[in-house]
Amino acid sequence: MVDQELTWTGAFARWDRRLFDAVARRHWPGADRVLPRLGRAANHGVLWGGAAAAIAVFGSAGARKAALRGAASLALASSTINTIGKWSVRRPRPLLEGVPVVRQLAVQPQTTSFPSGHSASAFAFTAGLALEAPALGAALAPVAASVAFSRVYTGVHYPSDVVAGAALGVAAAFVVRRLARDVQEARAVPGDEPKAIGVPALPDGAGLTVVVNTGSGTAATVPDVVRARLPKAEVIECRGADLLPALAEAAARSTVLGVCGGDGTVNAAATAALKAGVPLAVFPGGTLNHFSLDLGLLGPESTCEALEHGEAVRIGVGRFSPGPGPDGAPGYFLNNFSIGAYPELLRHRLRWGPRIGGGPAALLAAWKVLRAERPVRLQLAGRPRSVWLLFAGNGTYHGTGPTPGRRDSVGEGLLDLRVVYGGGRPGPRLLAAAFAGPLSRSPVHAATHLRSLRVGSVPQGTALAYDGEYAKAPSELVLDTLPAALTVYRPL
Repeated sequence: MVDQELTWTGAFARWDRRLFDAVARRHWPGADRVLPRLGRAANHGVLWGGAAAAIAVFGSAGARKAALRGAASLALASSTINTIGKWSVRRPRPLLEGVPVVRQLAVQPQTTSFPSGHSASAFAFTAGLALEAPALGAALAPVAASVAFSRVYTGVHYPSDVVAGAALGVAAAFVVRRLARDVQEARAVPGDEPKAIGVPALPDGAGLTVVVNTGSGTAATVPDVVRARLPKAEVIECRGADLLPALAEAAARSTVLGVCGGDGTVNAAATAALKAGVPLAVFPGGTLNHFSLDLGLLGPESTCEALEHGEAVRIGVGRFSPGPGPDGAPGYFLNNFSIGAYPELLRHRLRWGPRIGGGPAALLAAWKVLRAERPVRLQLAGRPRSVWLLFAGNGTYHGTGPTPGRRDSVGEGLLDLRVVYGGGRPGPRLLAAAFAGPLSRSPVHAATHLRSLRVGSVPQGTALAYDGEYAKAPSELVLDTLPAALTVYRPL
C-alpha cells in the first residue's frame, strides 16, 4: 500500500513537472511584458485591494457589499494559507531550469511552494465578489485566472500549487458567505408581535402589487422570486421620483401592498399602506434591511410563504408631527428618528456620495461633522437642552450607546429615547455615550422609554433623519407611537 502511494505520488510529481516545463518552453506572444507585471501587482493583495476601493467609490450599494464580501474572503484565504497551508506541505519551489530569464522575478519568493497564495487571493476575492454580484465577478475572472497562470509562467509555482490555491480561495468565499448568512439568520429572529387576525391569504398572489425600487442594493433578483412563487401578483419596477406615486397608486387599488427595497423604501411603503388601510408585505432588497431583520424576515421567500398562508403580525409605528411634507401631514418611522450629529452625517453623505462614492463620502462626512458641528439647542418636554444627538427608536433597542443595534420586537408601542447632551466636542461625547448603560443618566448620556415627547424651539435649518431619510426639522414637533397600527406579513 505504501509502495502504491509512493508510486502515485512520484507519478503525480513527474506530471506536474512536465506541465511546468511545457509552459516554460512555450512562447506566449506579449505575455513576457504582461504576466510578470500582473503577478507583481497582486503582491500582498494590492491589486484586489485597489479593485475593492474602485468598486467602493464608483459602484452601487450592492456592488460595495460584494466588494466587502470579496475582501473578507481574501483575508480568510490568505490567513489560512500563510498560517496552515504553507507549513503543512513544505514543498520546495520549482527549479528555474528552462524558464526564460526575461520571465523570472527579480526577487524570488522564500516561502514554500504549496499552495499558491497569489492564486488563493485572486480566486477568493473574485469568487466572493461573484457570489454577491455575478457580473462583477465575471468581469474580474479573466484577471484572476491570469494572475494564477502568471505564477507558473514566471516559474515560482507548479501547476498543482496554483490549482490548489484557487480551490482554497473559492472555498474561502463560500465559507464567508455561509458565515454571513449565519449571522443574518441569528439576527433575524421573529419577535413577540401580536398576531394579526383575518389577514387574507394570497396563495397565487392575486390582489398583491409589489413595487420594486430598482435603485436598492440587492433588489435585482426579487422580482423573479415573486413571479415564480406568486404568479398572479403584479410587479412594478421603478426608482427615483416615480417611486412615491407608484406606492400610493398601488396601495389604493390593491388588497395587499408589497414593497422591495431598503429601509427608506419600506418606510415610504408603510406610509402609503397606513393611509390606504391595507396590509404590507416587505421583500428585503436593500443593503442593510434593519426593519425586515428585526421583524424576522430573512429574504423574499419568507414573505412569499407568509402571503401564501395568510400569516401576519401587528406592529407599532413611530410618528413625528408635523412631517416633512408641505401639507404638514405626520411622518412615520419603522426604525428610528434622530436630530443632531447623525442627520448631519447623512446630509453630507447624500450630498457627496453620488460624486465620490458611499464609502469615501461617509468618511468625509464624519470628518466634517466631528470637526465643525455644534450642539443643537432645543426644548425637550418644555426644558431647554443642548444636545449632540436625540435618538428615538420605534421599540426597545438592545445595546448601549446613543444609536444601539437591534430590537427583539417592533410591536410594543414604545419610544426608546437616547440623548447625548451638548458640551465639549462631539467625538468625545459620542464615544463616552457609547459606553454608557442603556438606561443610565449622566452628564453625557440619558436613556429612557416613553410614549410621546414634545420637542420645541428647534433652530431653523436643523436636520432630522428617519429610517435613513433626510429632511429639515420644523420649529416644533411631537414624537409618539401608534401601537399595532400596521399589519405586516411574516411567517408565524
